[in-house]
Amino acid sequence: MWDMLPELNPFAPGSGLPPPSLTGRSAEIDAFDLVVARSRVRRASRGMILHGLRGVGKTVLLNEFRAQAEKANWFIVEIEGRPTQSGQAAVRHRLARSLLTAASRASRSTKLSEGLRRALGTVKSFSVSVGVVAVEIGVESAHGRADSGQIEIDFEELVEDLAPALLESSSAFAIFIDEMQELDDELLVALLAAQHRAGQKGWPFYIFGAGLPDLPSRLSSARSYAERLFDYRRIGPLEPTAAREALVSPIEKHGATFDPDALSSLLECAEGYPYFLQTYGRAVWDAARDRHITPEDAEAAITVGDDELDMGFYPSRWDKITDSEREYMITMAELGGETVGTGDIANALGRSATSKSKVRQSLIDKGLVYPPERGRLSFTVPRMASYIRRQYSN
Repeated sequence: MWDMLPELNPFAPGSGLPPPSLTGRSAEIDAFDLVVARSRVRRASRGMILHGLRGVGKTVLLNEFRAQAEKANWFIVEIEGRPTQSGQAAVRHRLARSLLTAASRASRSTKLSEGLRRALGTVKSFSVSVGVVAVEIGVESAHGRADSGQIEIDFEELVEDLAPALLESSSAFAIFIDEMQELDDELLVALLAAQHRAGQKGWPFYIFGAGLPDLPSRLSSARSYAERLFDYRRIGPLEPTAAREALVSPIEKHGATFDPDALSSLLECAEGYPYFLQTYGRAVWDAARDRHITPEDAEAAITVGDDELDMGFYPSRWDKITDSEREYMITMAELGGETVGTGDIANALGRSATSKSKVRQSLIDKGLVYPPERGRLSFTVPRMASYIRRQYSN
């Protein structure tokens, strides 16, 4: 028996869980590191938007960016978009509490300048206007700043006071936003307006967001200038070399090897998607009988991995839709491929495209599909069509 115990399994499929090694994403990491480096010498940069299908590692990358920003002693805020009205209110409260937490940390710094102390008062005013007052940060509210109750005005005043104060110490103010496409219009416009003003004034305020493939168009619809505000990065499947390393490197560190056919089978099934690589990697670790992973081990791992995906990764999205939405997605899948014309779907359903527009929009709003171009729809989840055909088609 080999010594690769289940509790030592390095593969960890999950939302935002870090893989054993962050392979294939050096371009994005280097781009973020350059923003940090430029902030140290007070040079302007743009924020970054990561967009792509689910399971490609956007959240992992965003977390890596945040960790680097923490090391640079930036003023950091984290939020995650939510689609419902109650969820949108929770996002604002999370924004305010995260601001207060960062302000409390900054207030304890031995390098706290008078300018930053005054700016922290604006943070407190903003949080009070949102309805969050529980966190004490050791400063008084800045009356008349960021307290109008109108989030676009208040947030811009917050950035106007805080970012220049951070510039004095070559620091920066950054908001990290996951599921950014889920932000409500009012908050999204406020963030974009503040980013636009910061760019014009040279303030070190940056938004780093992650979301579905249609996030860039969502931002442009909110504010036309958004297309120029950010460094947009499409995050897709890993290239073959990086995908191979993602599987082989963790195994080799434990003195094990892959039979070439076994490795090829796993890579073919994963198709370069990081979540799938982690799923099959974990399964093959547990299936292997000795230090040389055989095609039989890979076959068993693929069966286990497919079952795991079918029981968790896909149903978590599928189960939240209505019967009419399910019918629409089944029709998409039966028409073949991951991208289908909306007219073809309507024809297959025996309806007009207009009559199904509400269903289509609801699926877009729920993050199940997105329009890669006018008149066409794609699934936001890799291989969703195959799953639907396997489970639900007649």
